[in-house]
Amino acid sequence: MPNAGSPPLAGLRPVDHYKSRLPKWRYALREKLLPLVRWETPYLAIIQQHVRTPFLDSYFAVTANLGTHTFFMIFLPGLFWFGLNTLGRAMVHCLLIGGFLTGFFKDMFCLPRPLSPPLHRITMSGSAALEYGFPSTHSANAISVVVYILLALKDNTTWSPLTHLAIQAGCAIYAFSILFGRIYCGMHGFLDVGFGTVMGAALAAVQYYCEDIIDSWVYSGHWAVPWIIILTVLFFVRIHPEPADNCPCFDDGVACIAVVMGINVGHWHYAQGIFSSQYPVPGTVPYSLEELGWVKSIARILLGVVIIFLWREVAKPTLHKVLPPIFRIVDKSGLAHNRRHFVKATEYKKVPDLAEDSIREIPNVIRNIRRTRSDSVGPQSEADAYETIAYREKVRRESISKGVVPPTVVEESPFEDDKKHGLGSELGPSDERAVFDMIERPRVRYDVEVVTKLVVYFGIAFFAVELVPLVYEIVGLAATPVR
Repeated sequence: MPNAGSPPLAGLRPVDHYKSRLPKWRYALREKLLPLVRWETPYLAIIQQHVRTPFLDSYFAVTANLGTHTFFMIFLPGLFWFGLNTLGRAMVHCLLIGGFLTGFFKDMFCLPRPLSPPLHRITMSGSAALEYGFPSTHSANAISVVVYILLALKDNTTWSPLTHLAIQAGCAIYAFSILFGRIYCGMHGFLDVGFGTVMGAALAAVQYYCEDIIDSWVYSGHWAVPWIIILTVLFFVRIHPEPADNCPCFDDGVACIAVVMGINVGHWHYAQGIFSSQYPVPGTVPYSLEELGWVKSIARILLGVVIIFLWREVAKPTLHKVLPPIFRIVDKSGLAHNRRHFVKATEYKKVPDLAEDSIREIPNVIRNIRRTRSDSVGPQSEADAYETIAYREKVRRESISKGVVPPTVVEESPFEDDKKHGLGSELGPSDERAVFDMIERPRVRYDVEVVTKLVVYFGIAFFAVELVPLVYEIVGLAATPVR
């Protein structure tokens, strides 16, 4: 079986790597933006060196978890199960469309994160550094939440001015923790955070000012609604840019957009049924604390989580067994669309168990939440490795053009930590191999995983707003619908 996770040949020069793998217009855009990433790196290092403390390391590493779409996907279903339909739909649209779009642009531009060294990467995530840097998904997610809440808050006349002030202060602290935290932790630069911030604010504004139009269309019950939603999602999955390196952005993007599809198709159907409330908006899951009490309210959460995990436990391994033979037939017919970093079904017999996450991974999820922060220096991904080599090649050429013999270590370079880590300005083939040996190997990915993610995450969202409320009716955990 081919090792899709192995690093590329070290002899492949960085410039040739991106020039040969990207369309001309994408390569040209990358070359325009790359100098900005390199220019800001030493300034980011100065900020990090002057403000770092052990407390802030832990604080920003922990709060970074509050800006991931994974965090929101864990807690979003509860909004629907407790009747907060409008807020739940807004968060799904802002956060998960934002997750898809930031991944789309990351794979389009293939821009590296700020270079390490000199920056230290402070994180609790083992996979975040494997993605490209531009734009920042954390920033887009955080700002979309903050902007939407502040826009919705201005329409609220029932809460006291003190409550408004407290919410605004909380939003400010949250936004600062995520945005500055990305820079502090060495994960993103000003360009990444700035573009992510603009994208998040734009998504929140579109959602807020257009949500009545969007919701009335989804709740209309017209038969064309689900087909338009599904075809639109499949179109954007199909045109997602092919990255030059083995980046997991596409995987996350597929999961995000599948949830958006599932939520909207589920609401389209559930809103027409007899069990949904029409107040405050159609498709609302009936809920009343006075009617159900705390015990049944907690039971609703537990039952909903169990249903979702059971669906994933059954669906993923089933699809991983059923889909490969189908994909082989499609591939032999010449109709397959194979992405560069995915192994084709004709090249493997089955998807290994290691690629099938399940209920058995719950203890690992808990351990990841509790895991200590890591402080790493050096390349962590293929993009990092290529940028490390490319920067030193750039310094070497500039030195030669000035008539200076390139030193083994560039003393005047802003990358002062290079000396400690043995990364000189002029790297031979063996040195390049050493750089690639430092990075974490991406796991092998299989072609059937794309369709599997679409189906599984569509099902998770669809069940959250359609099946789970129906189960509440069956087991006696439902409240009386409001008509």
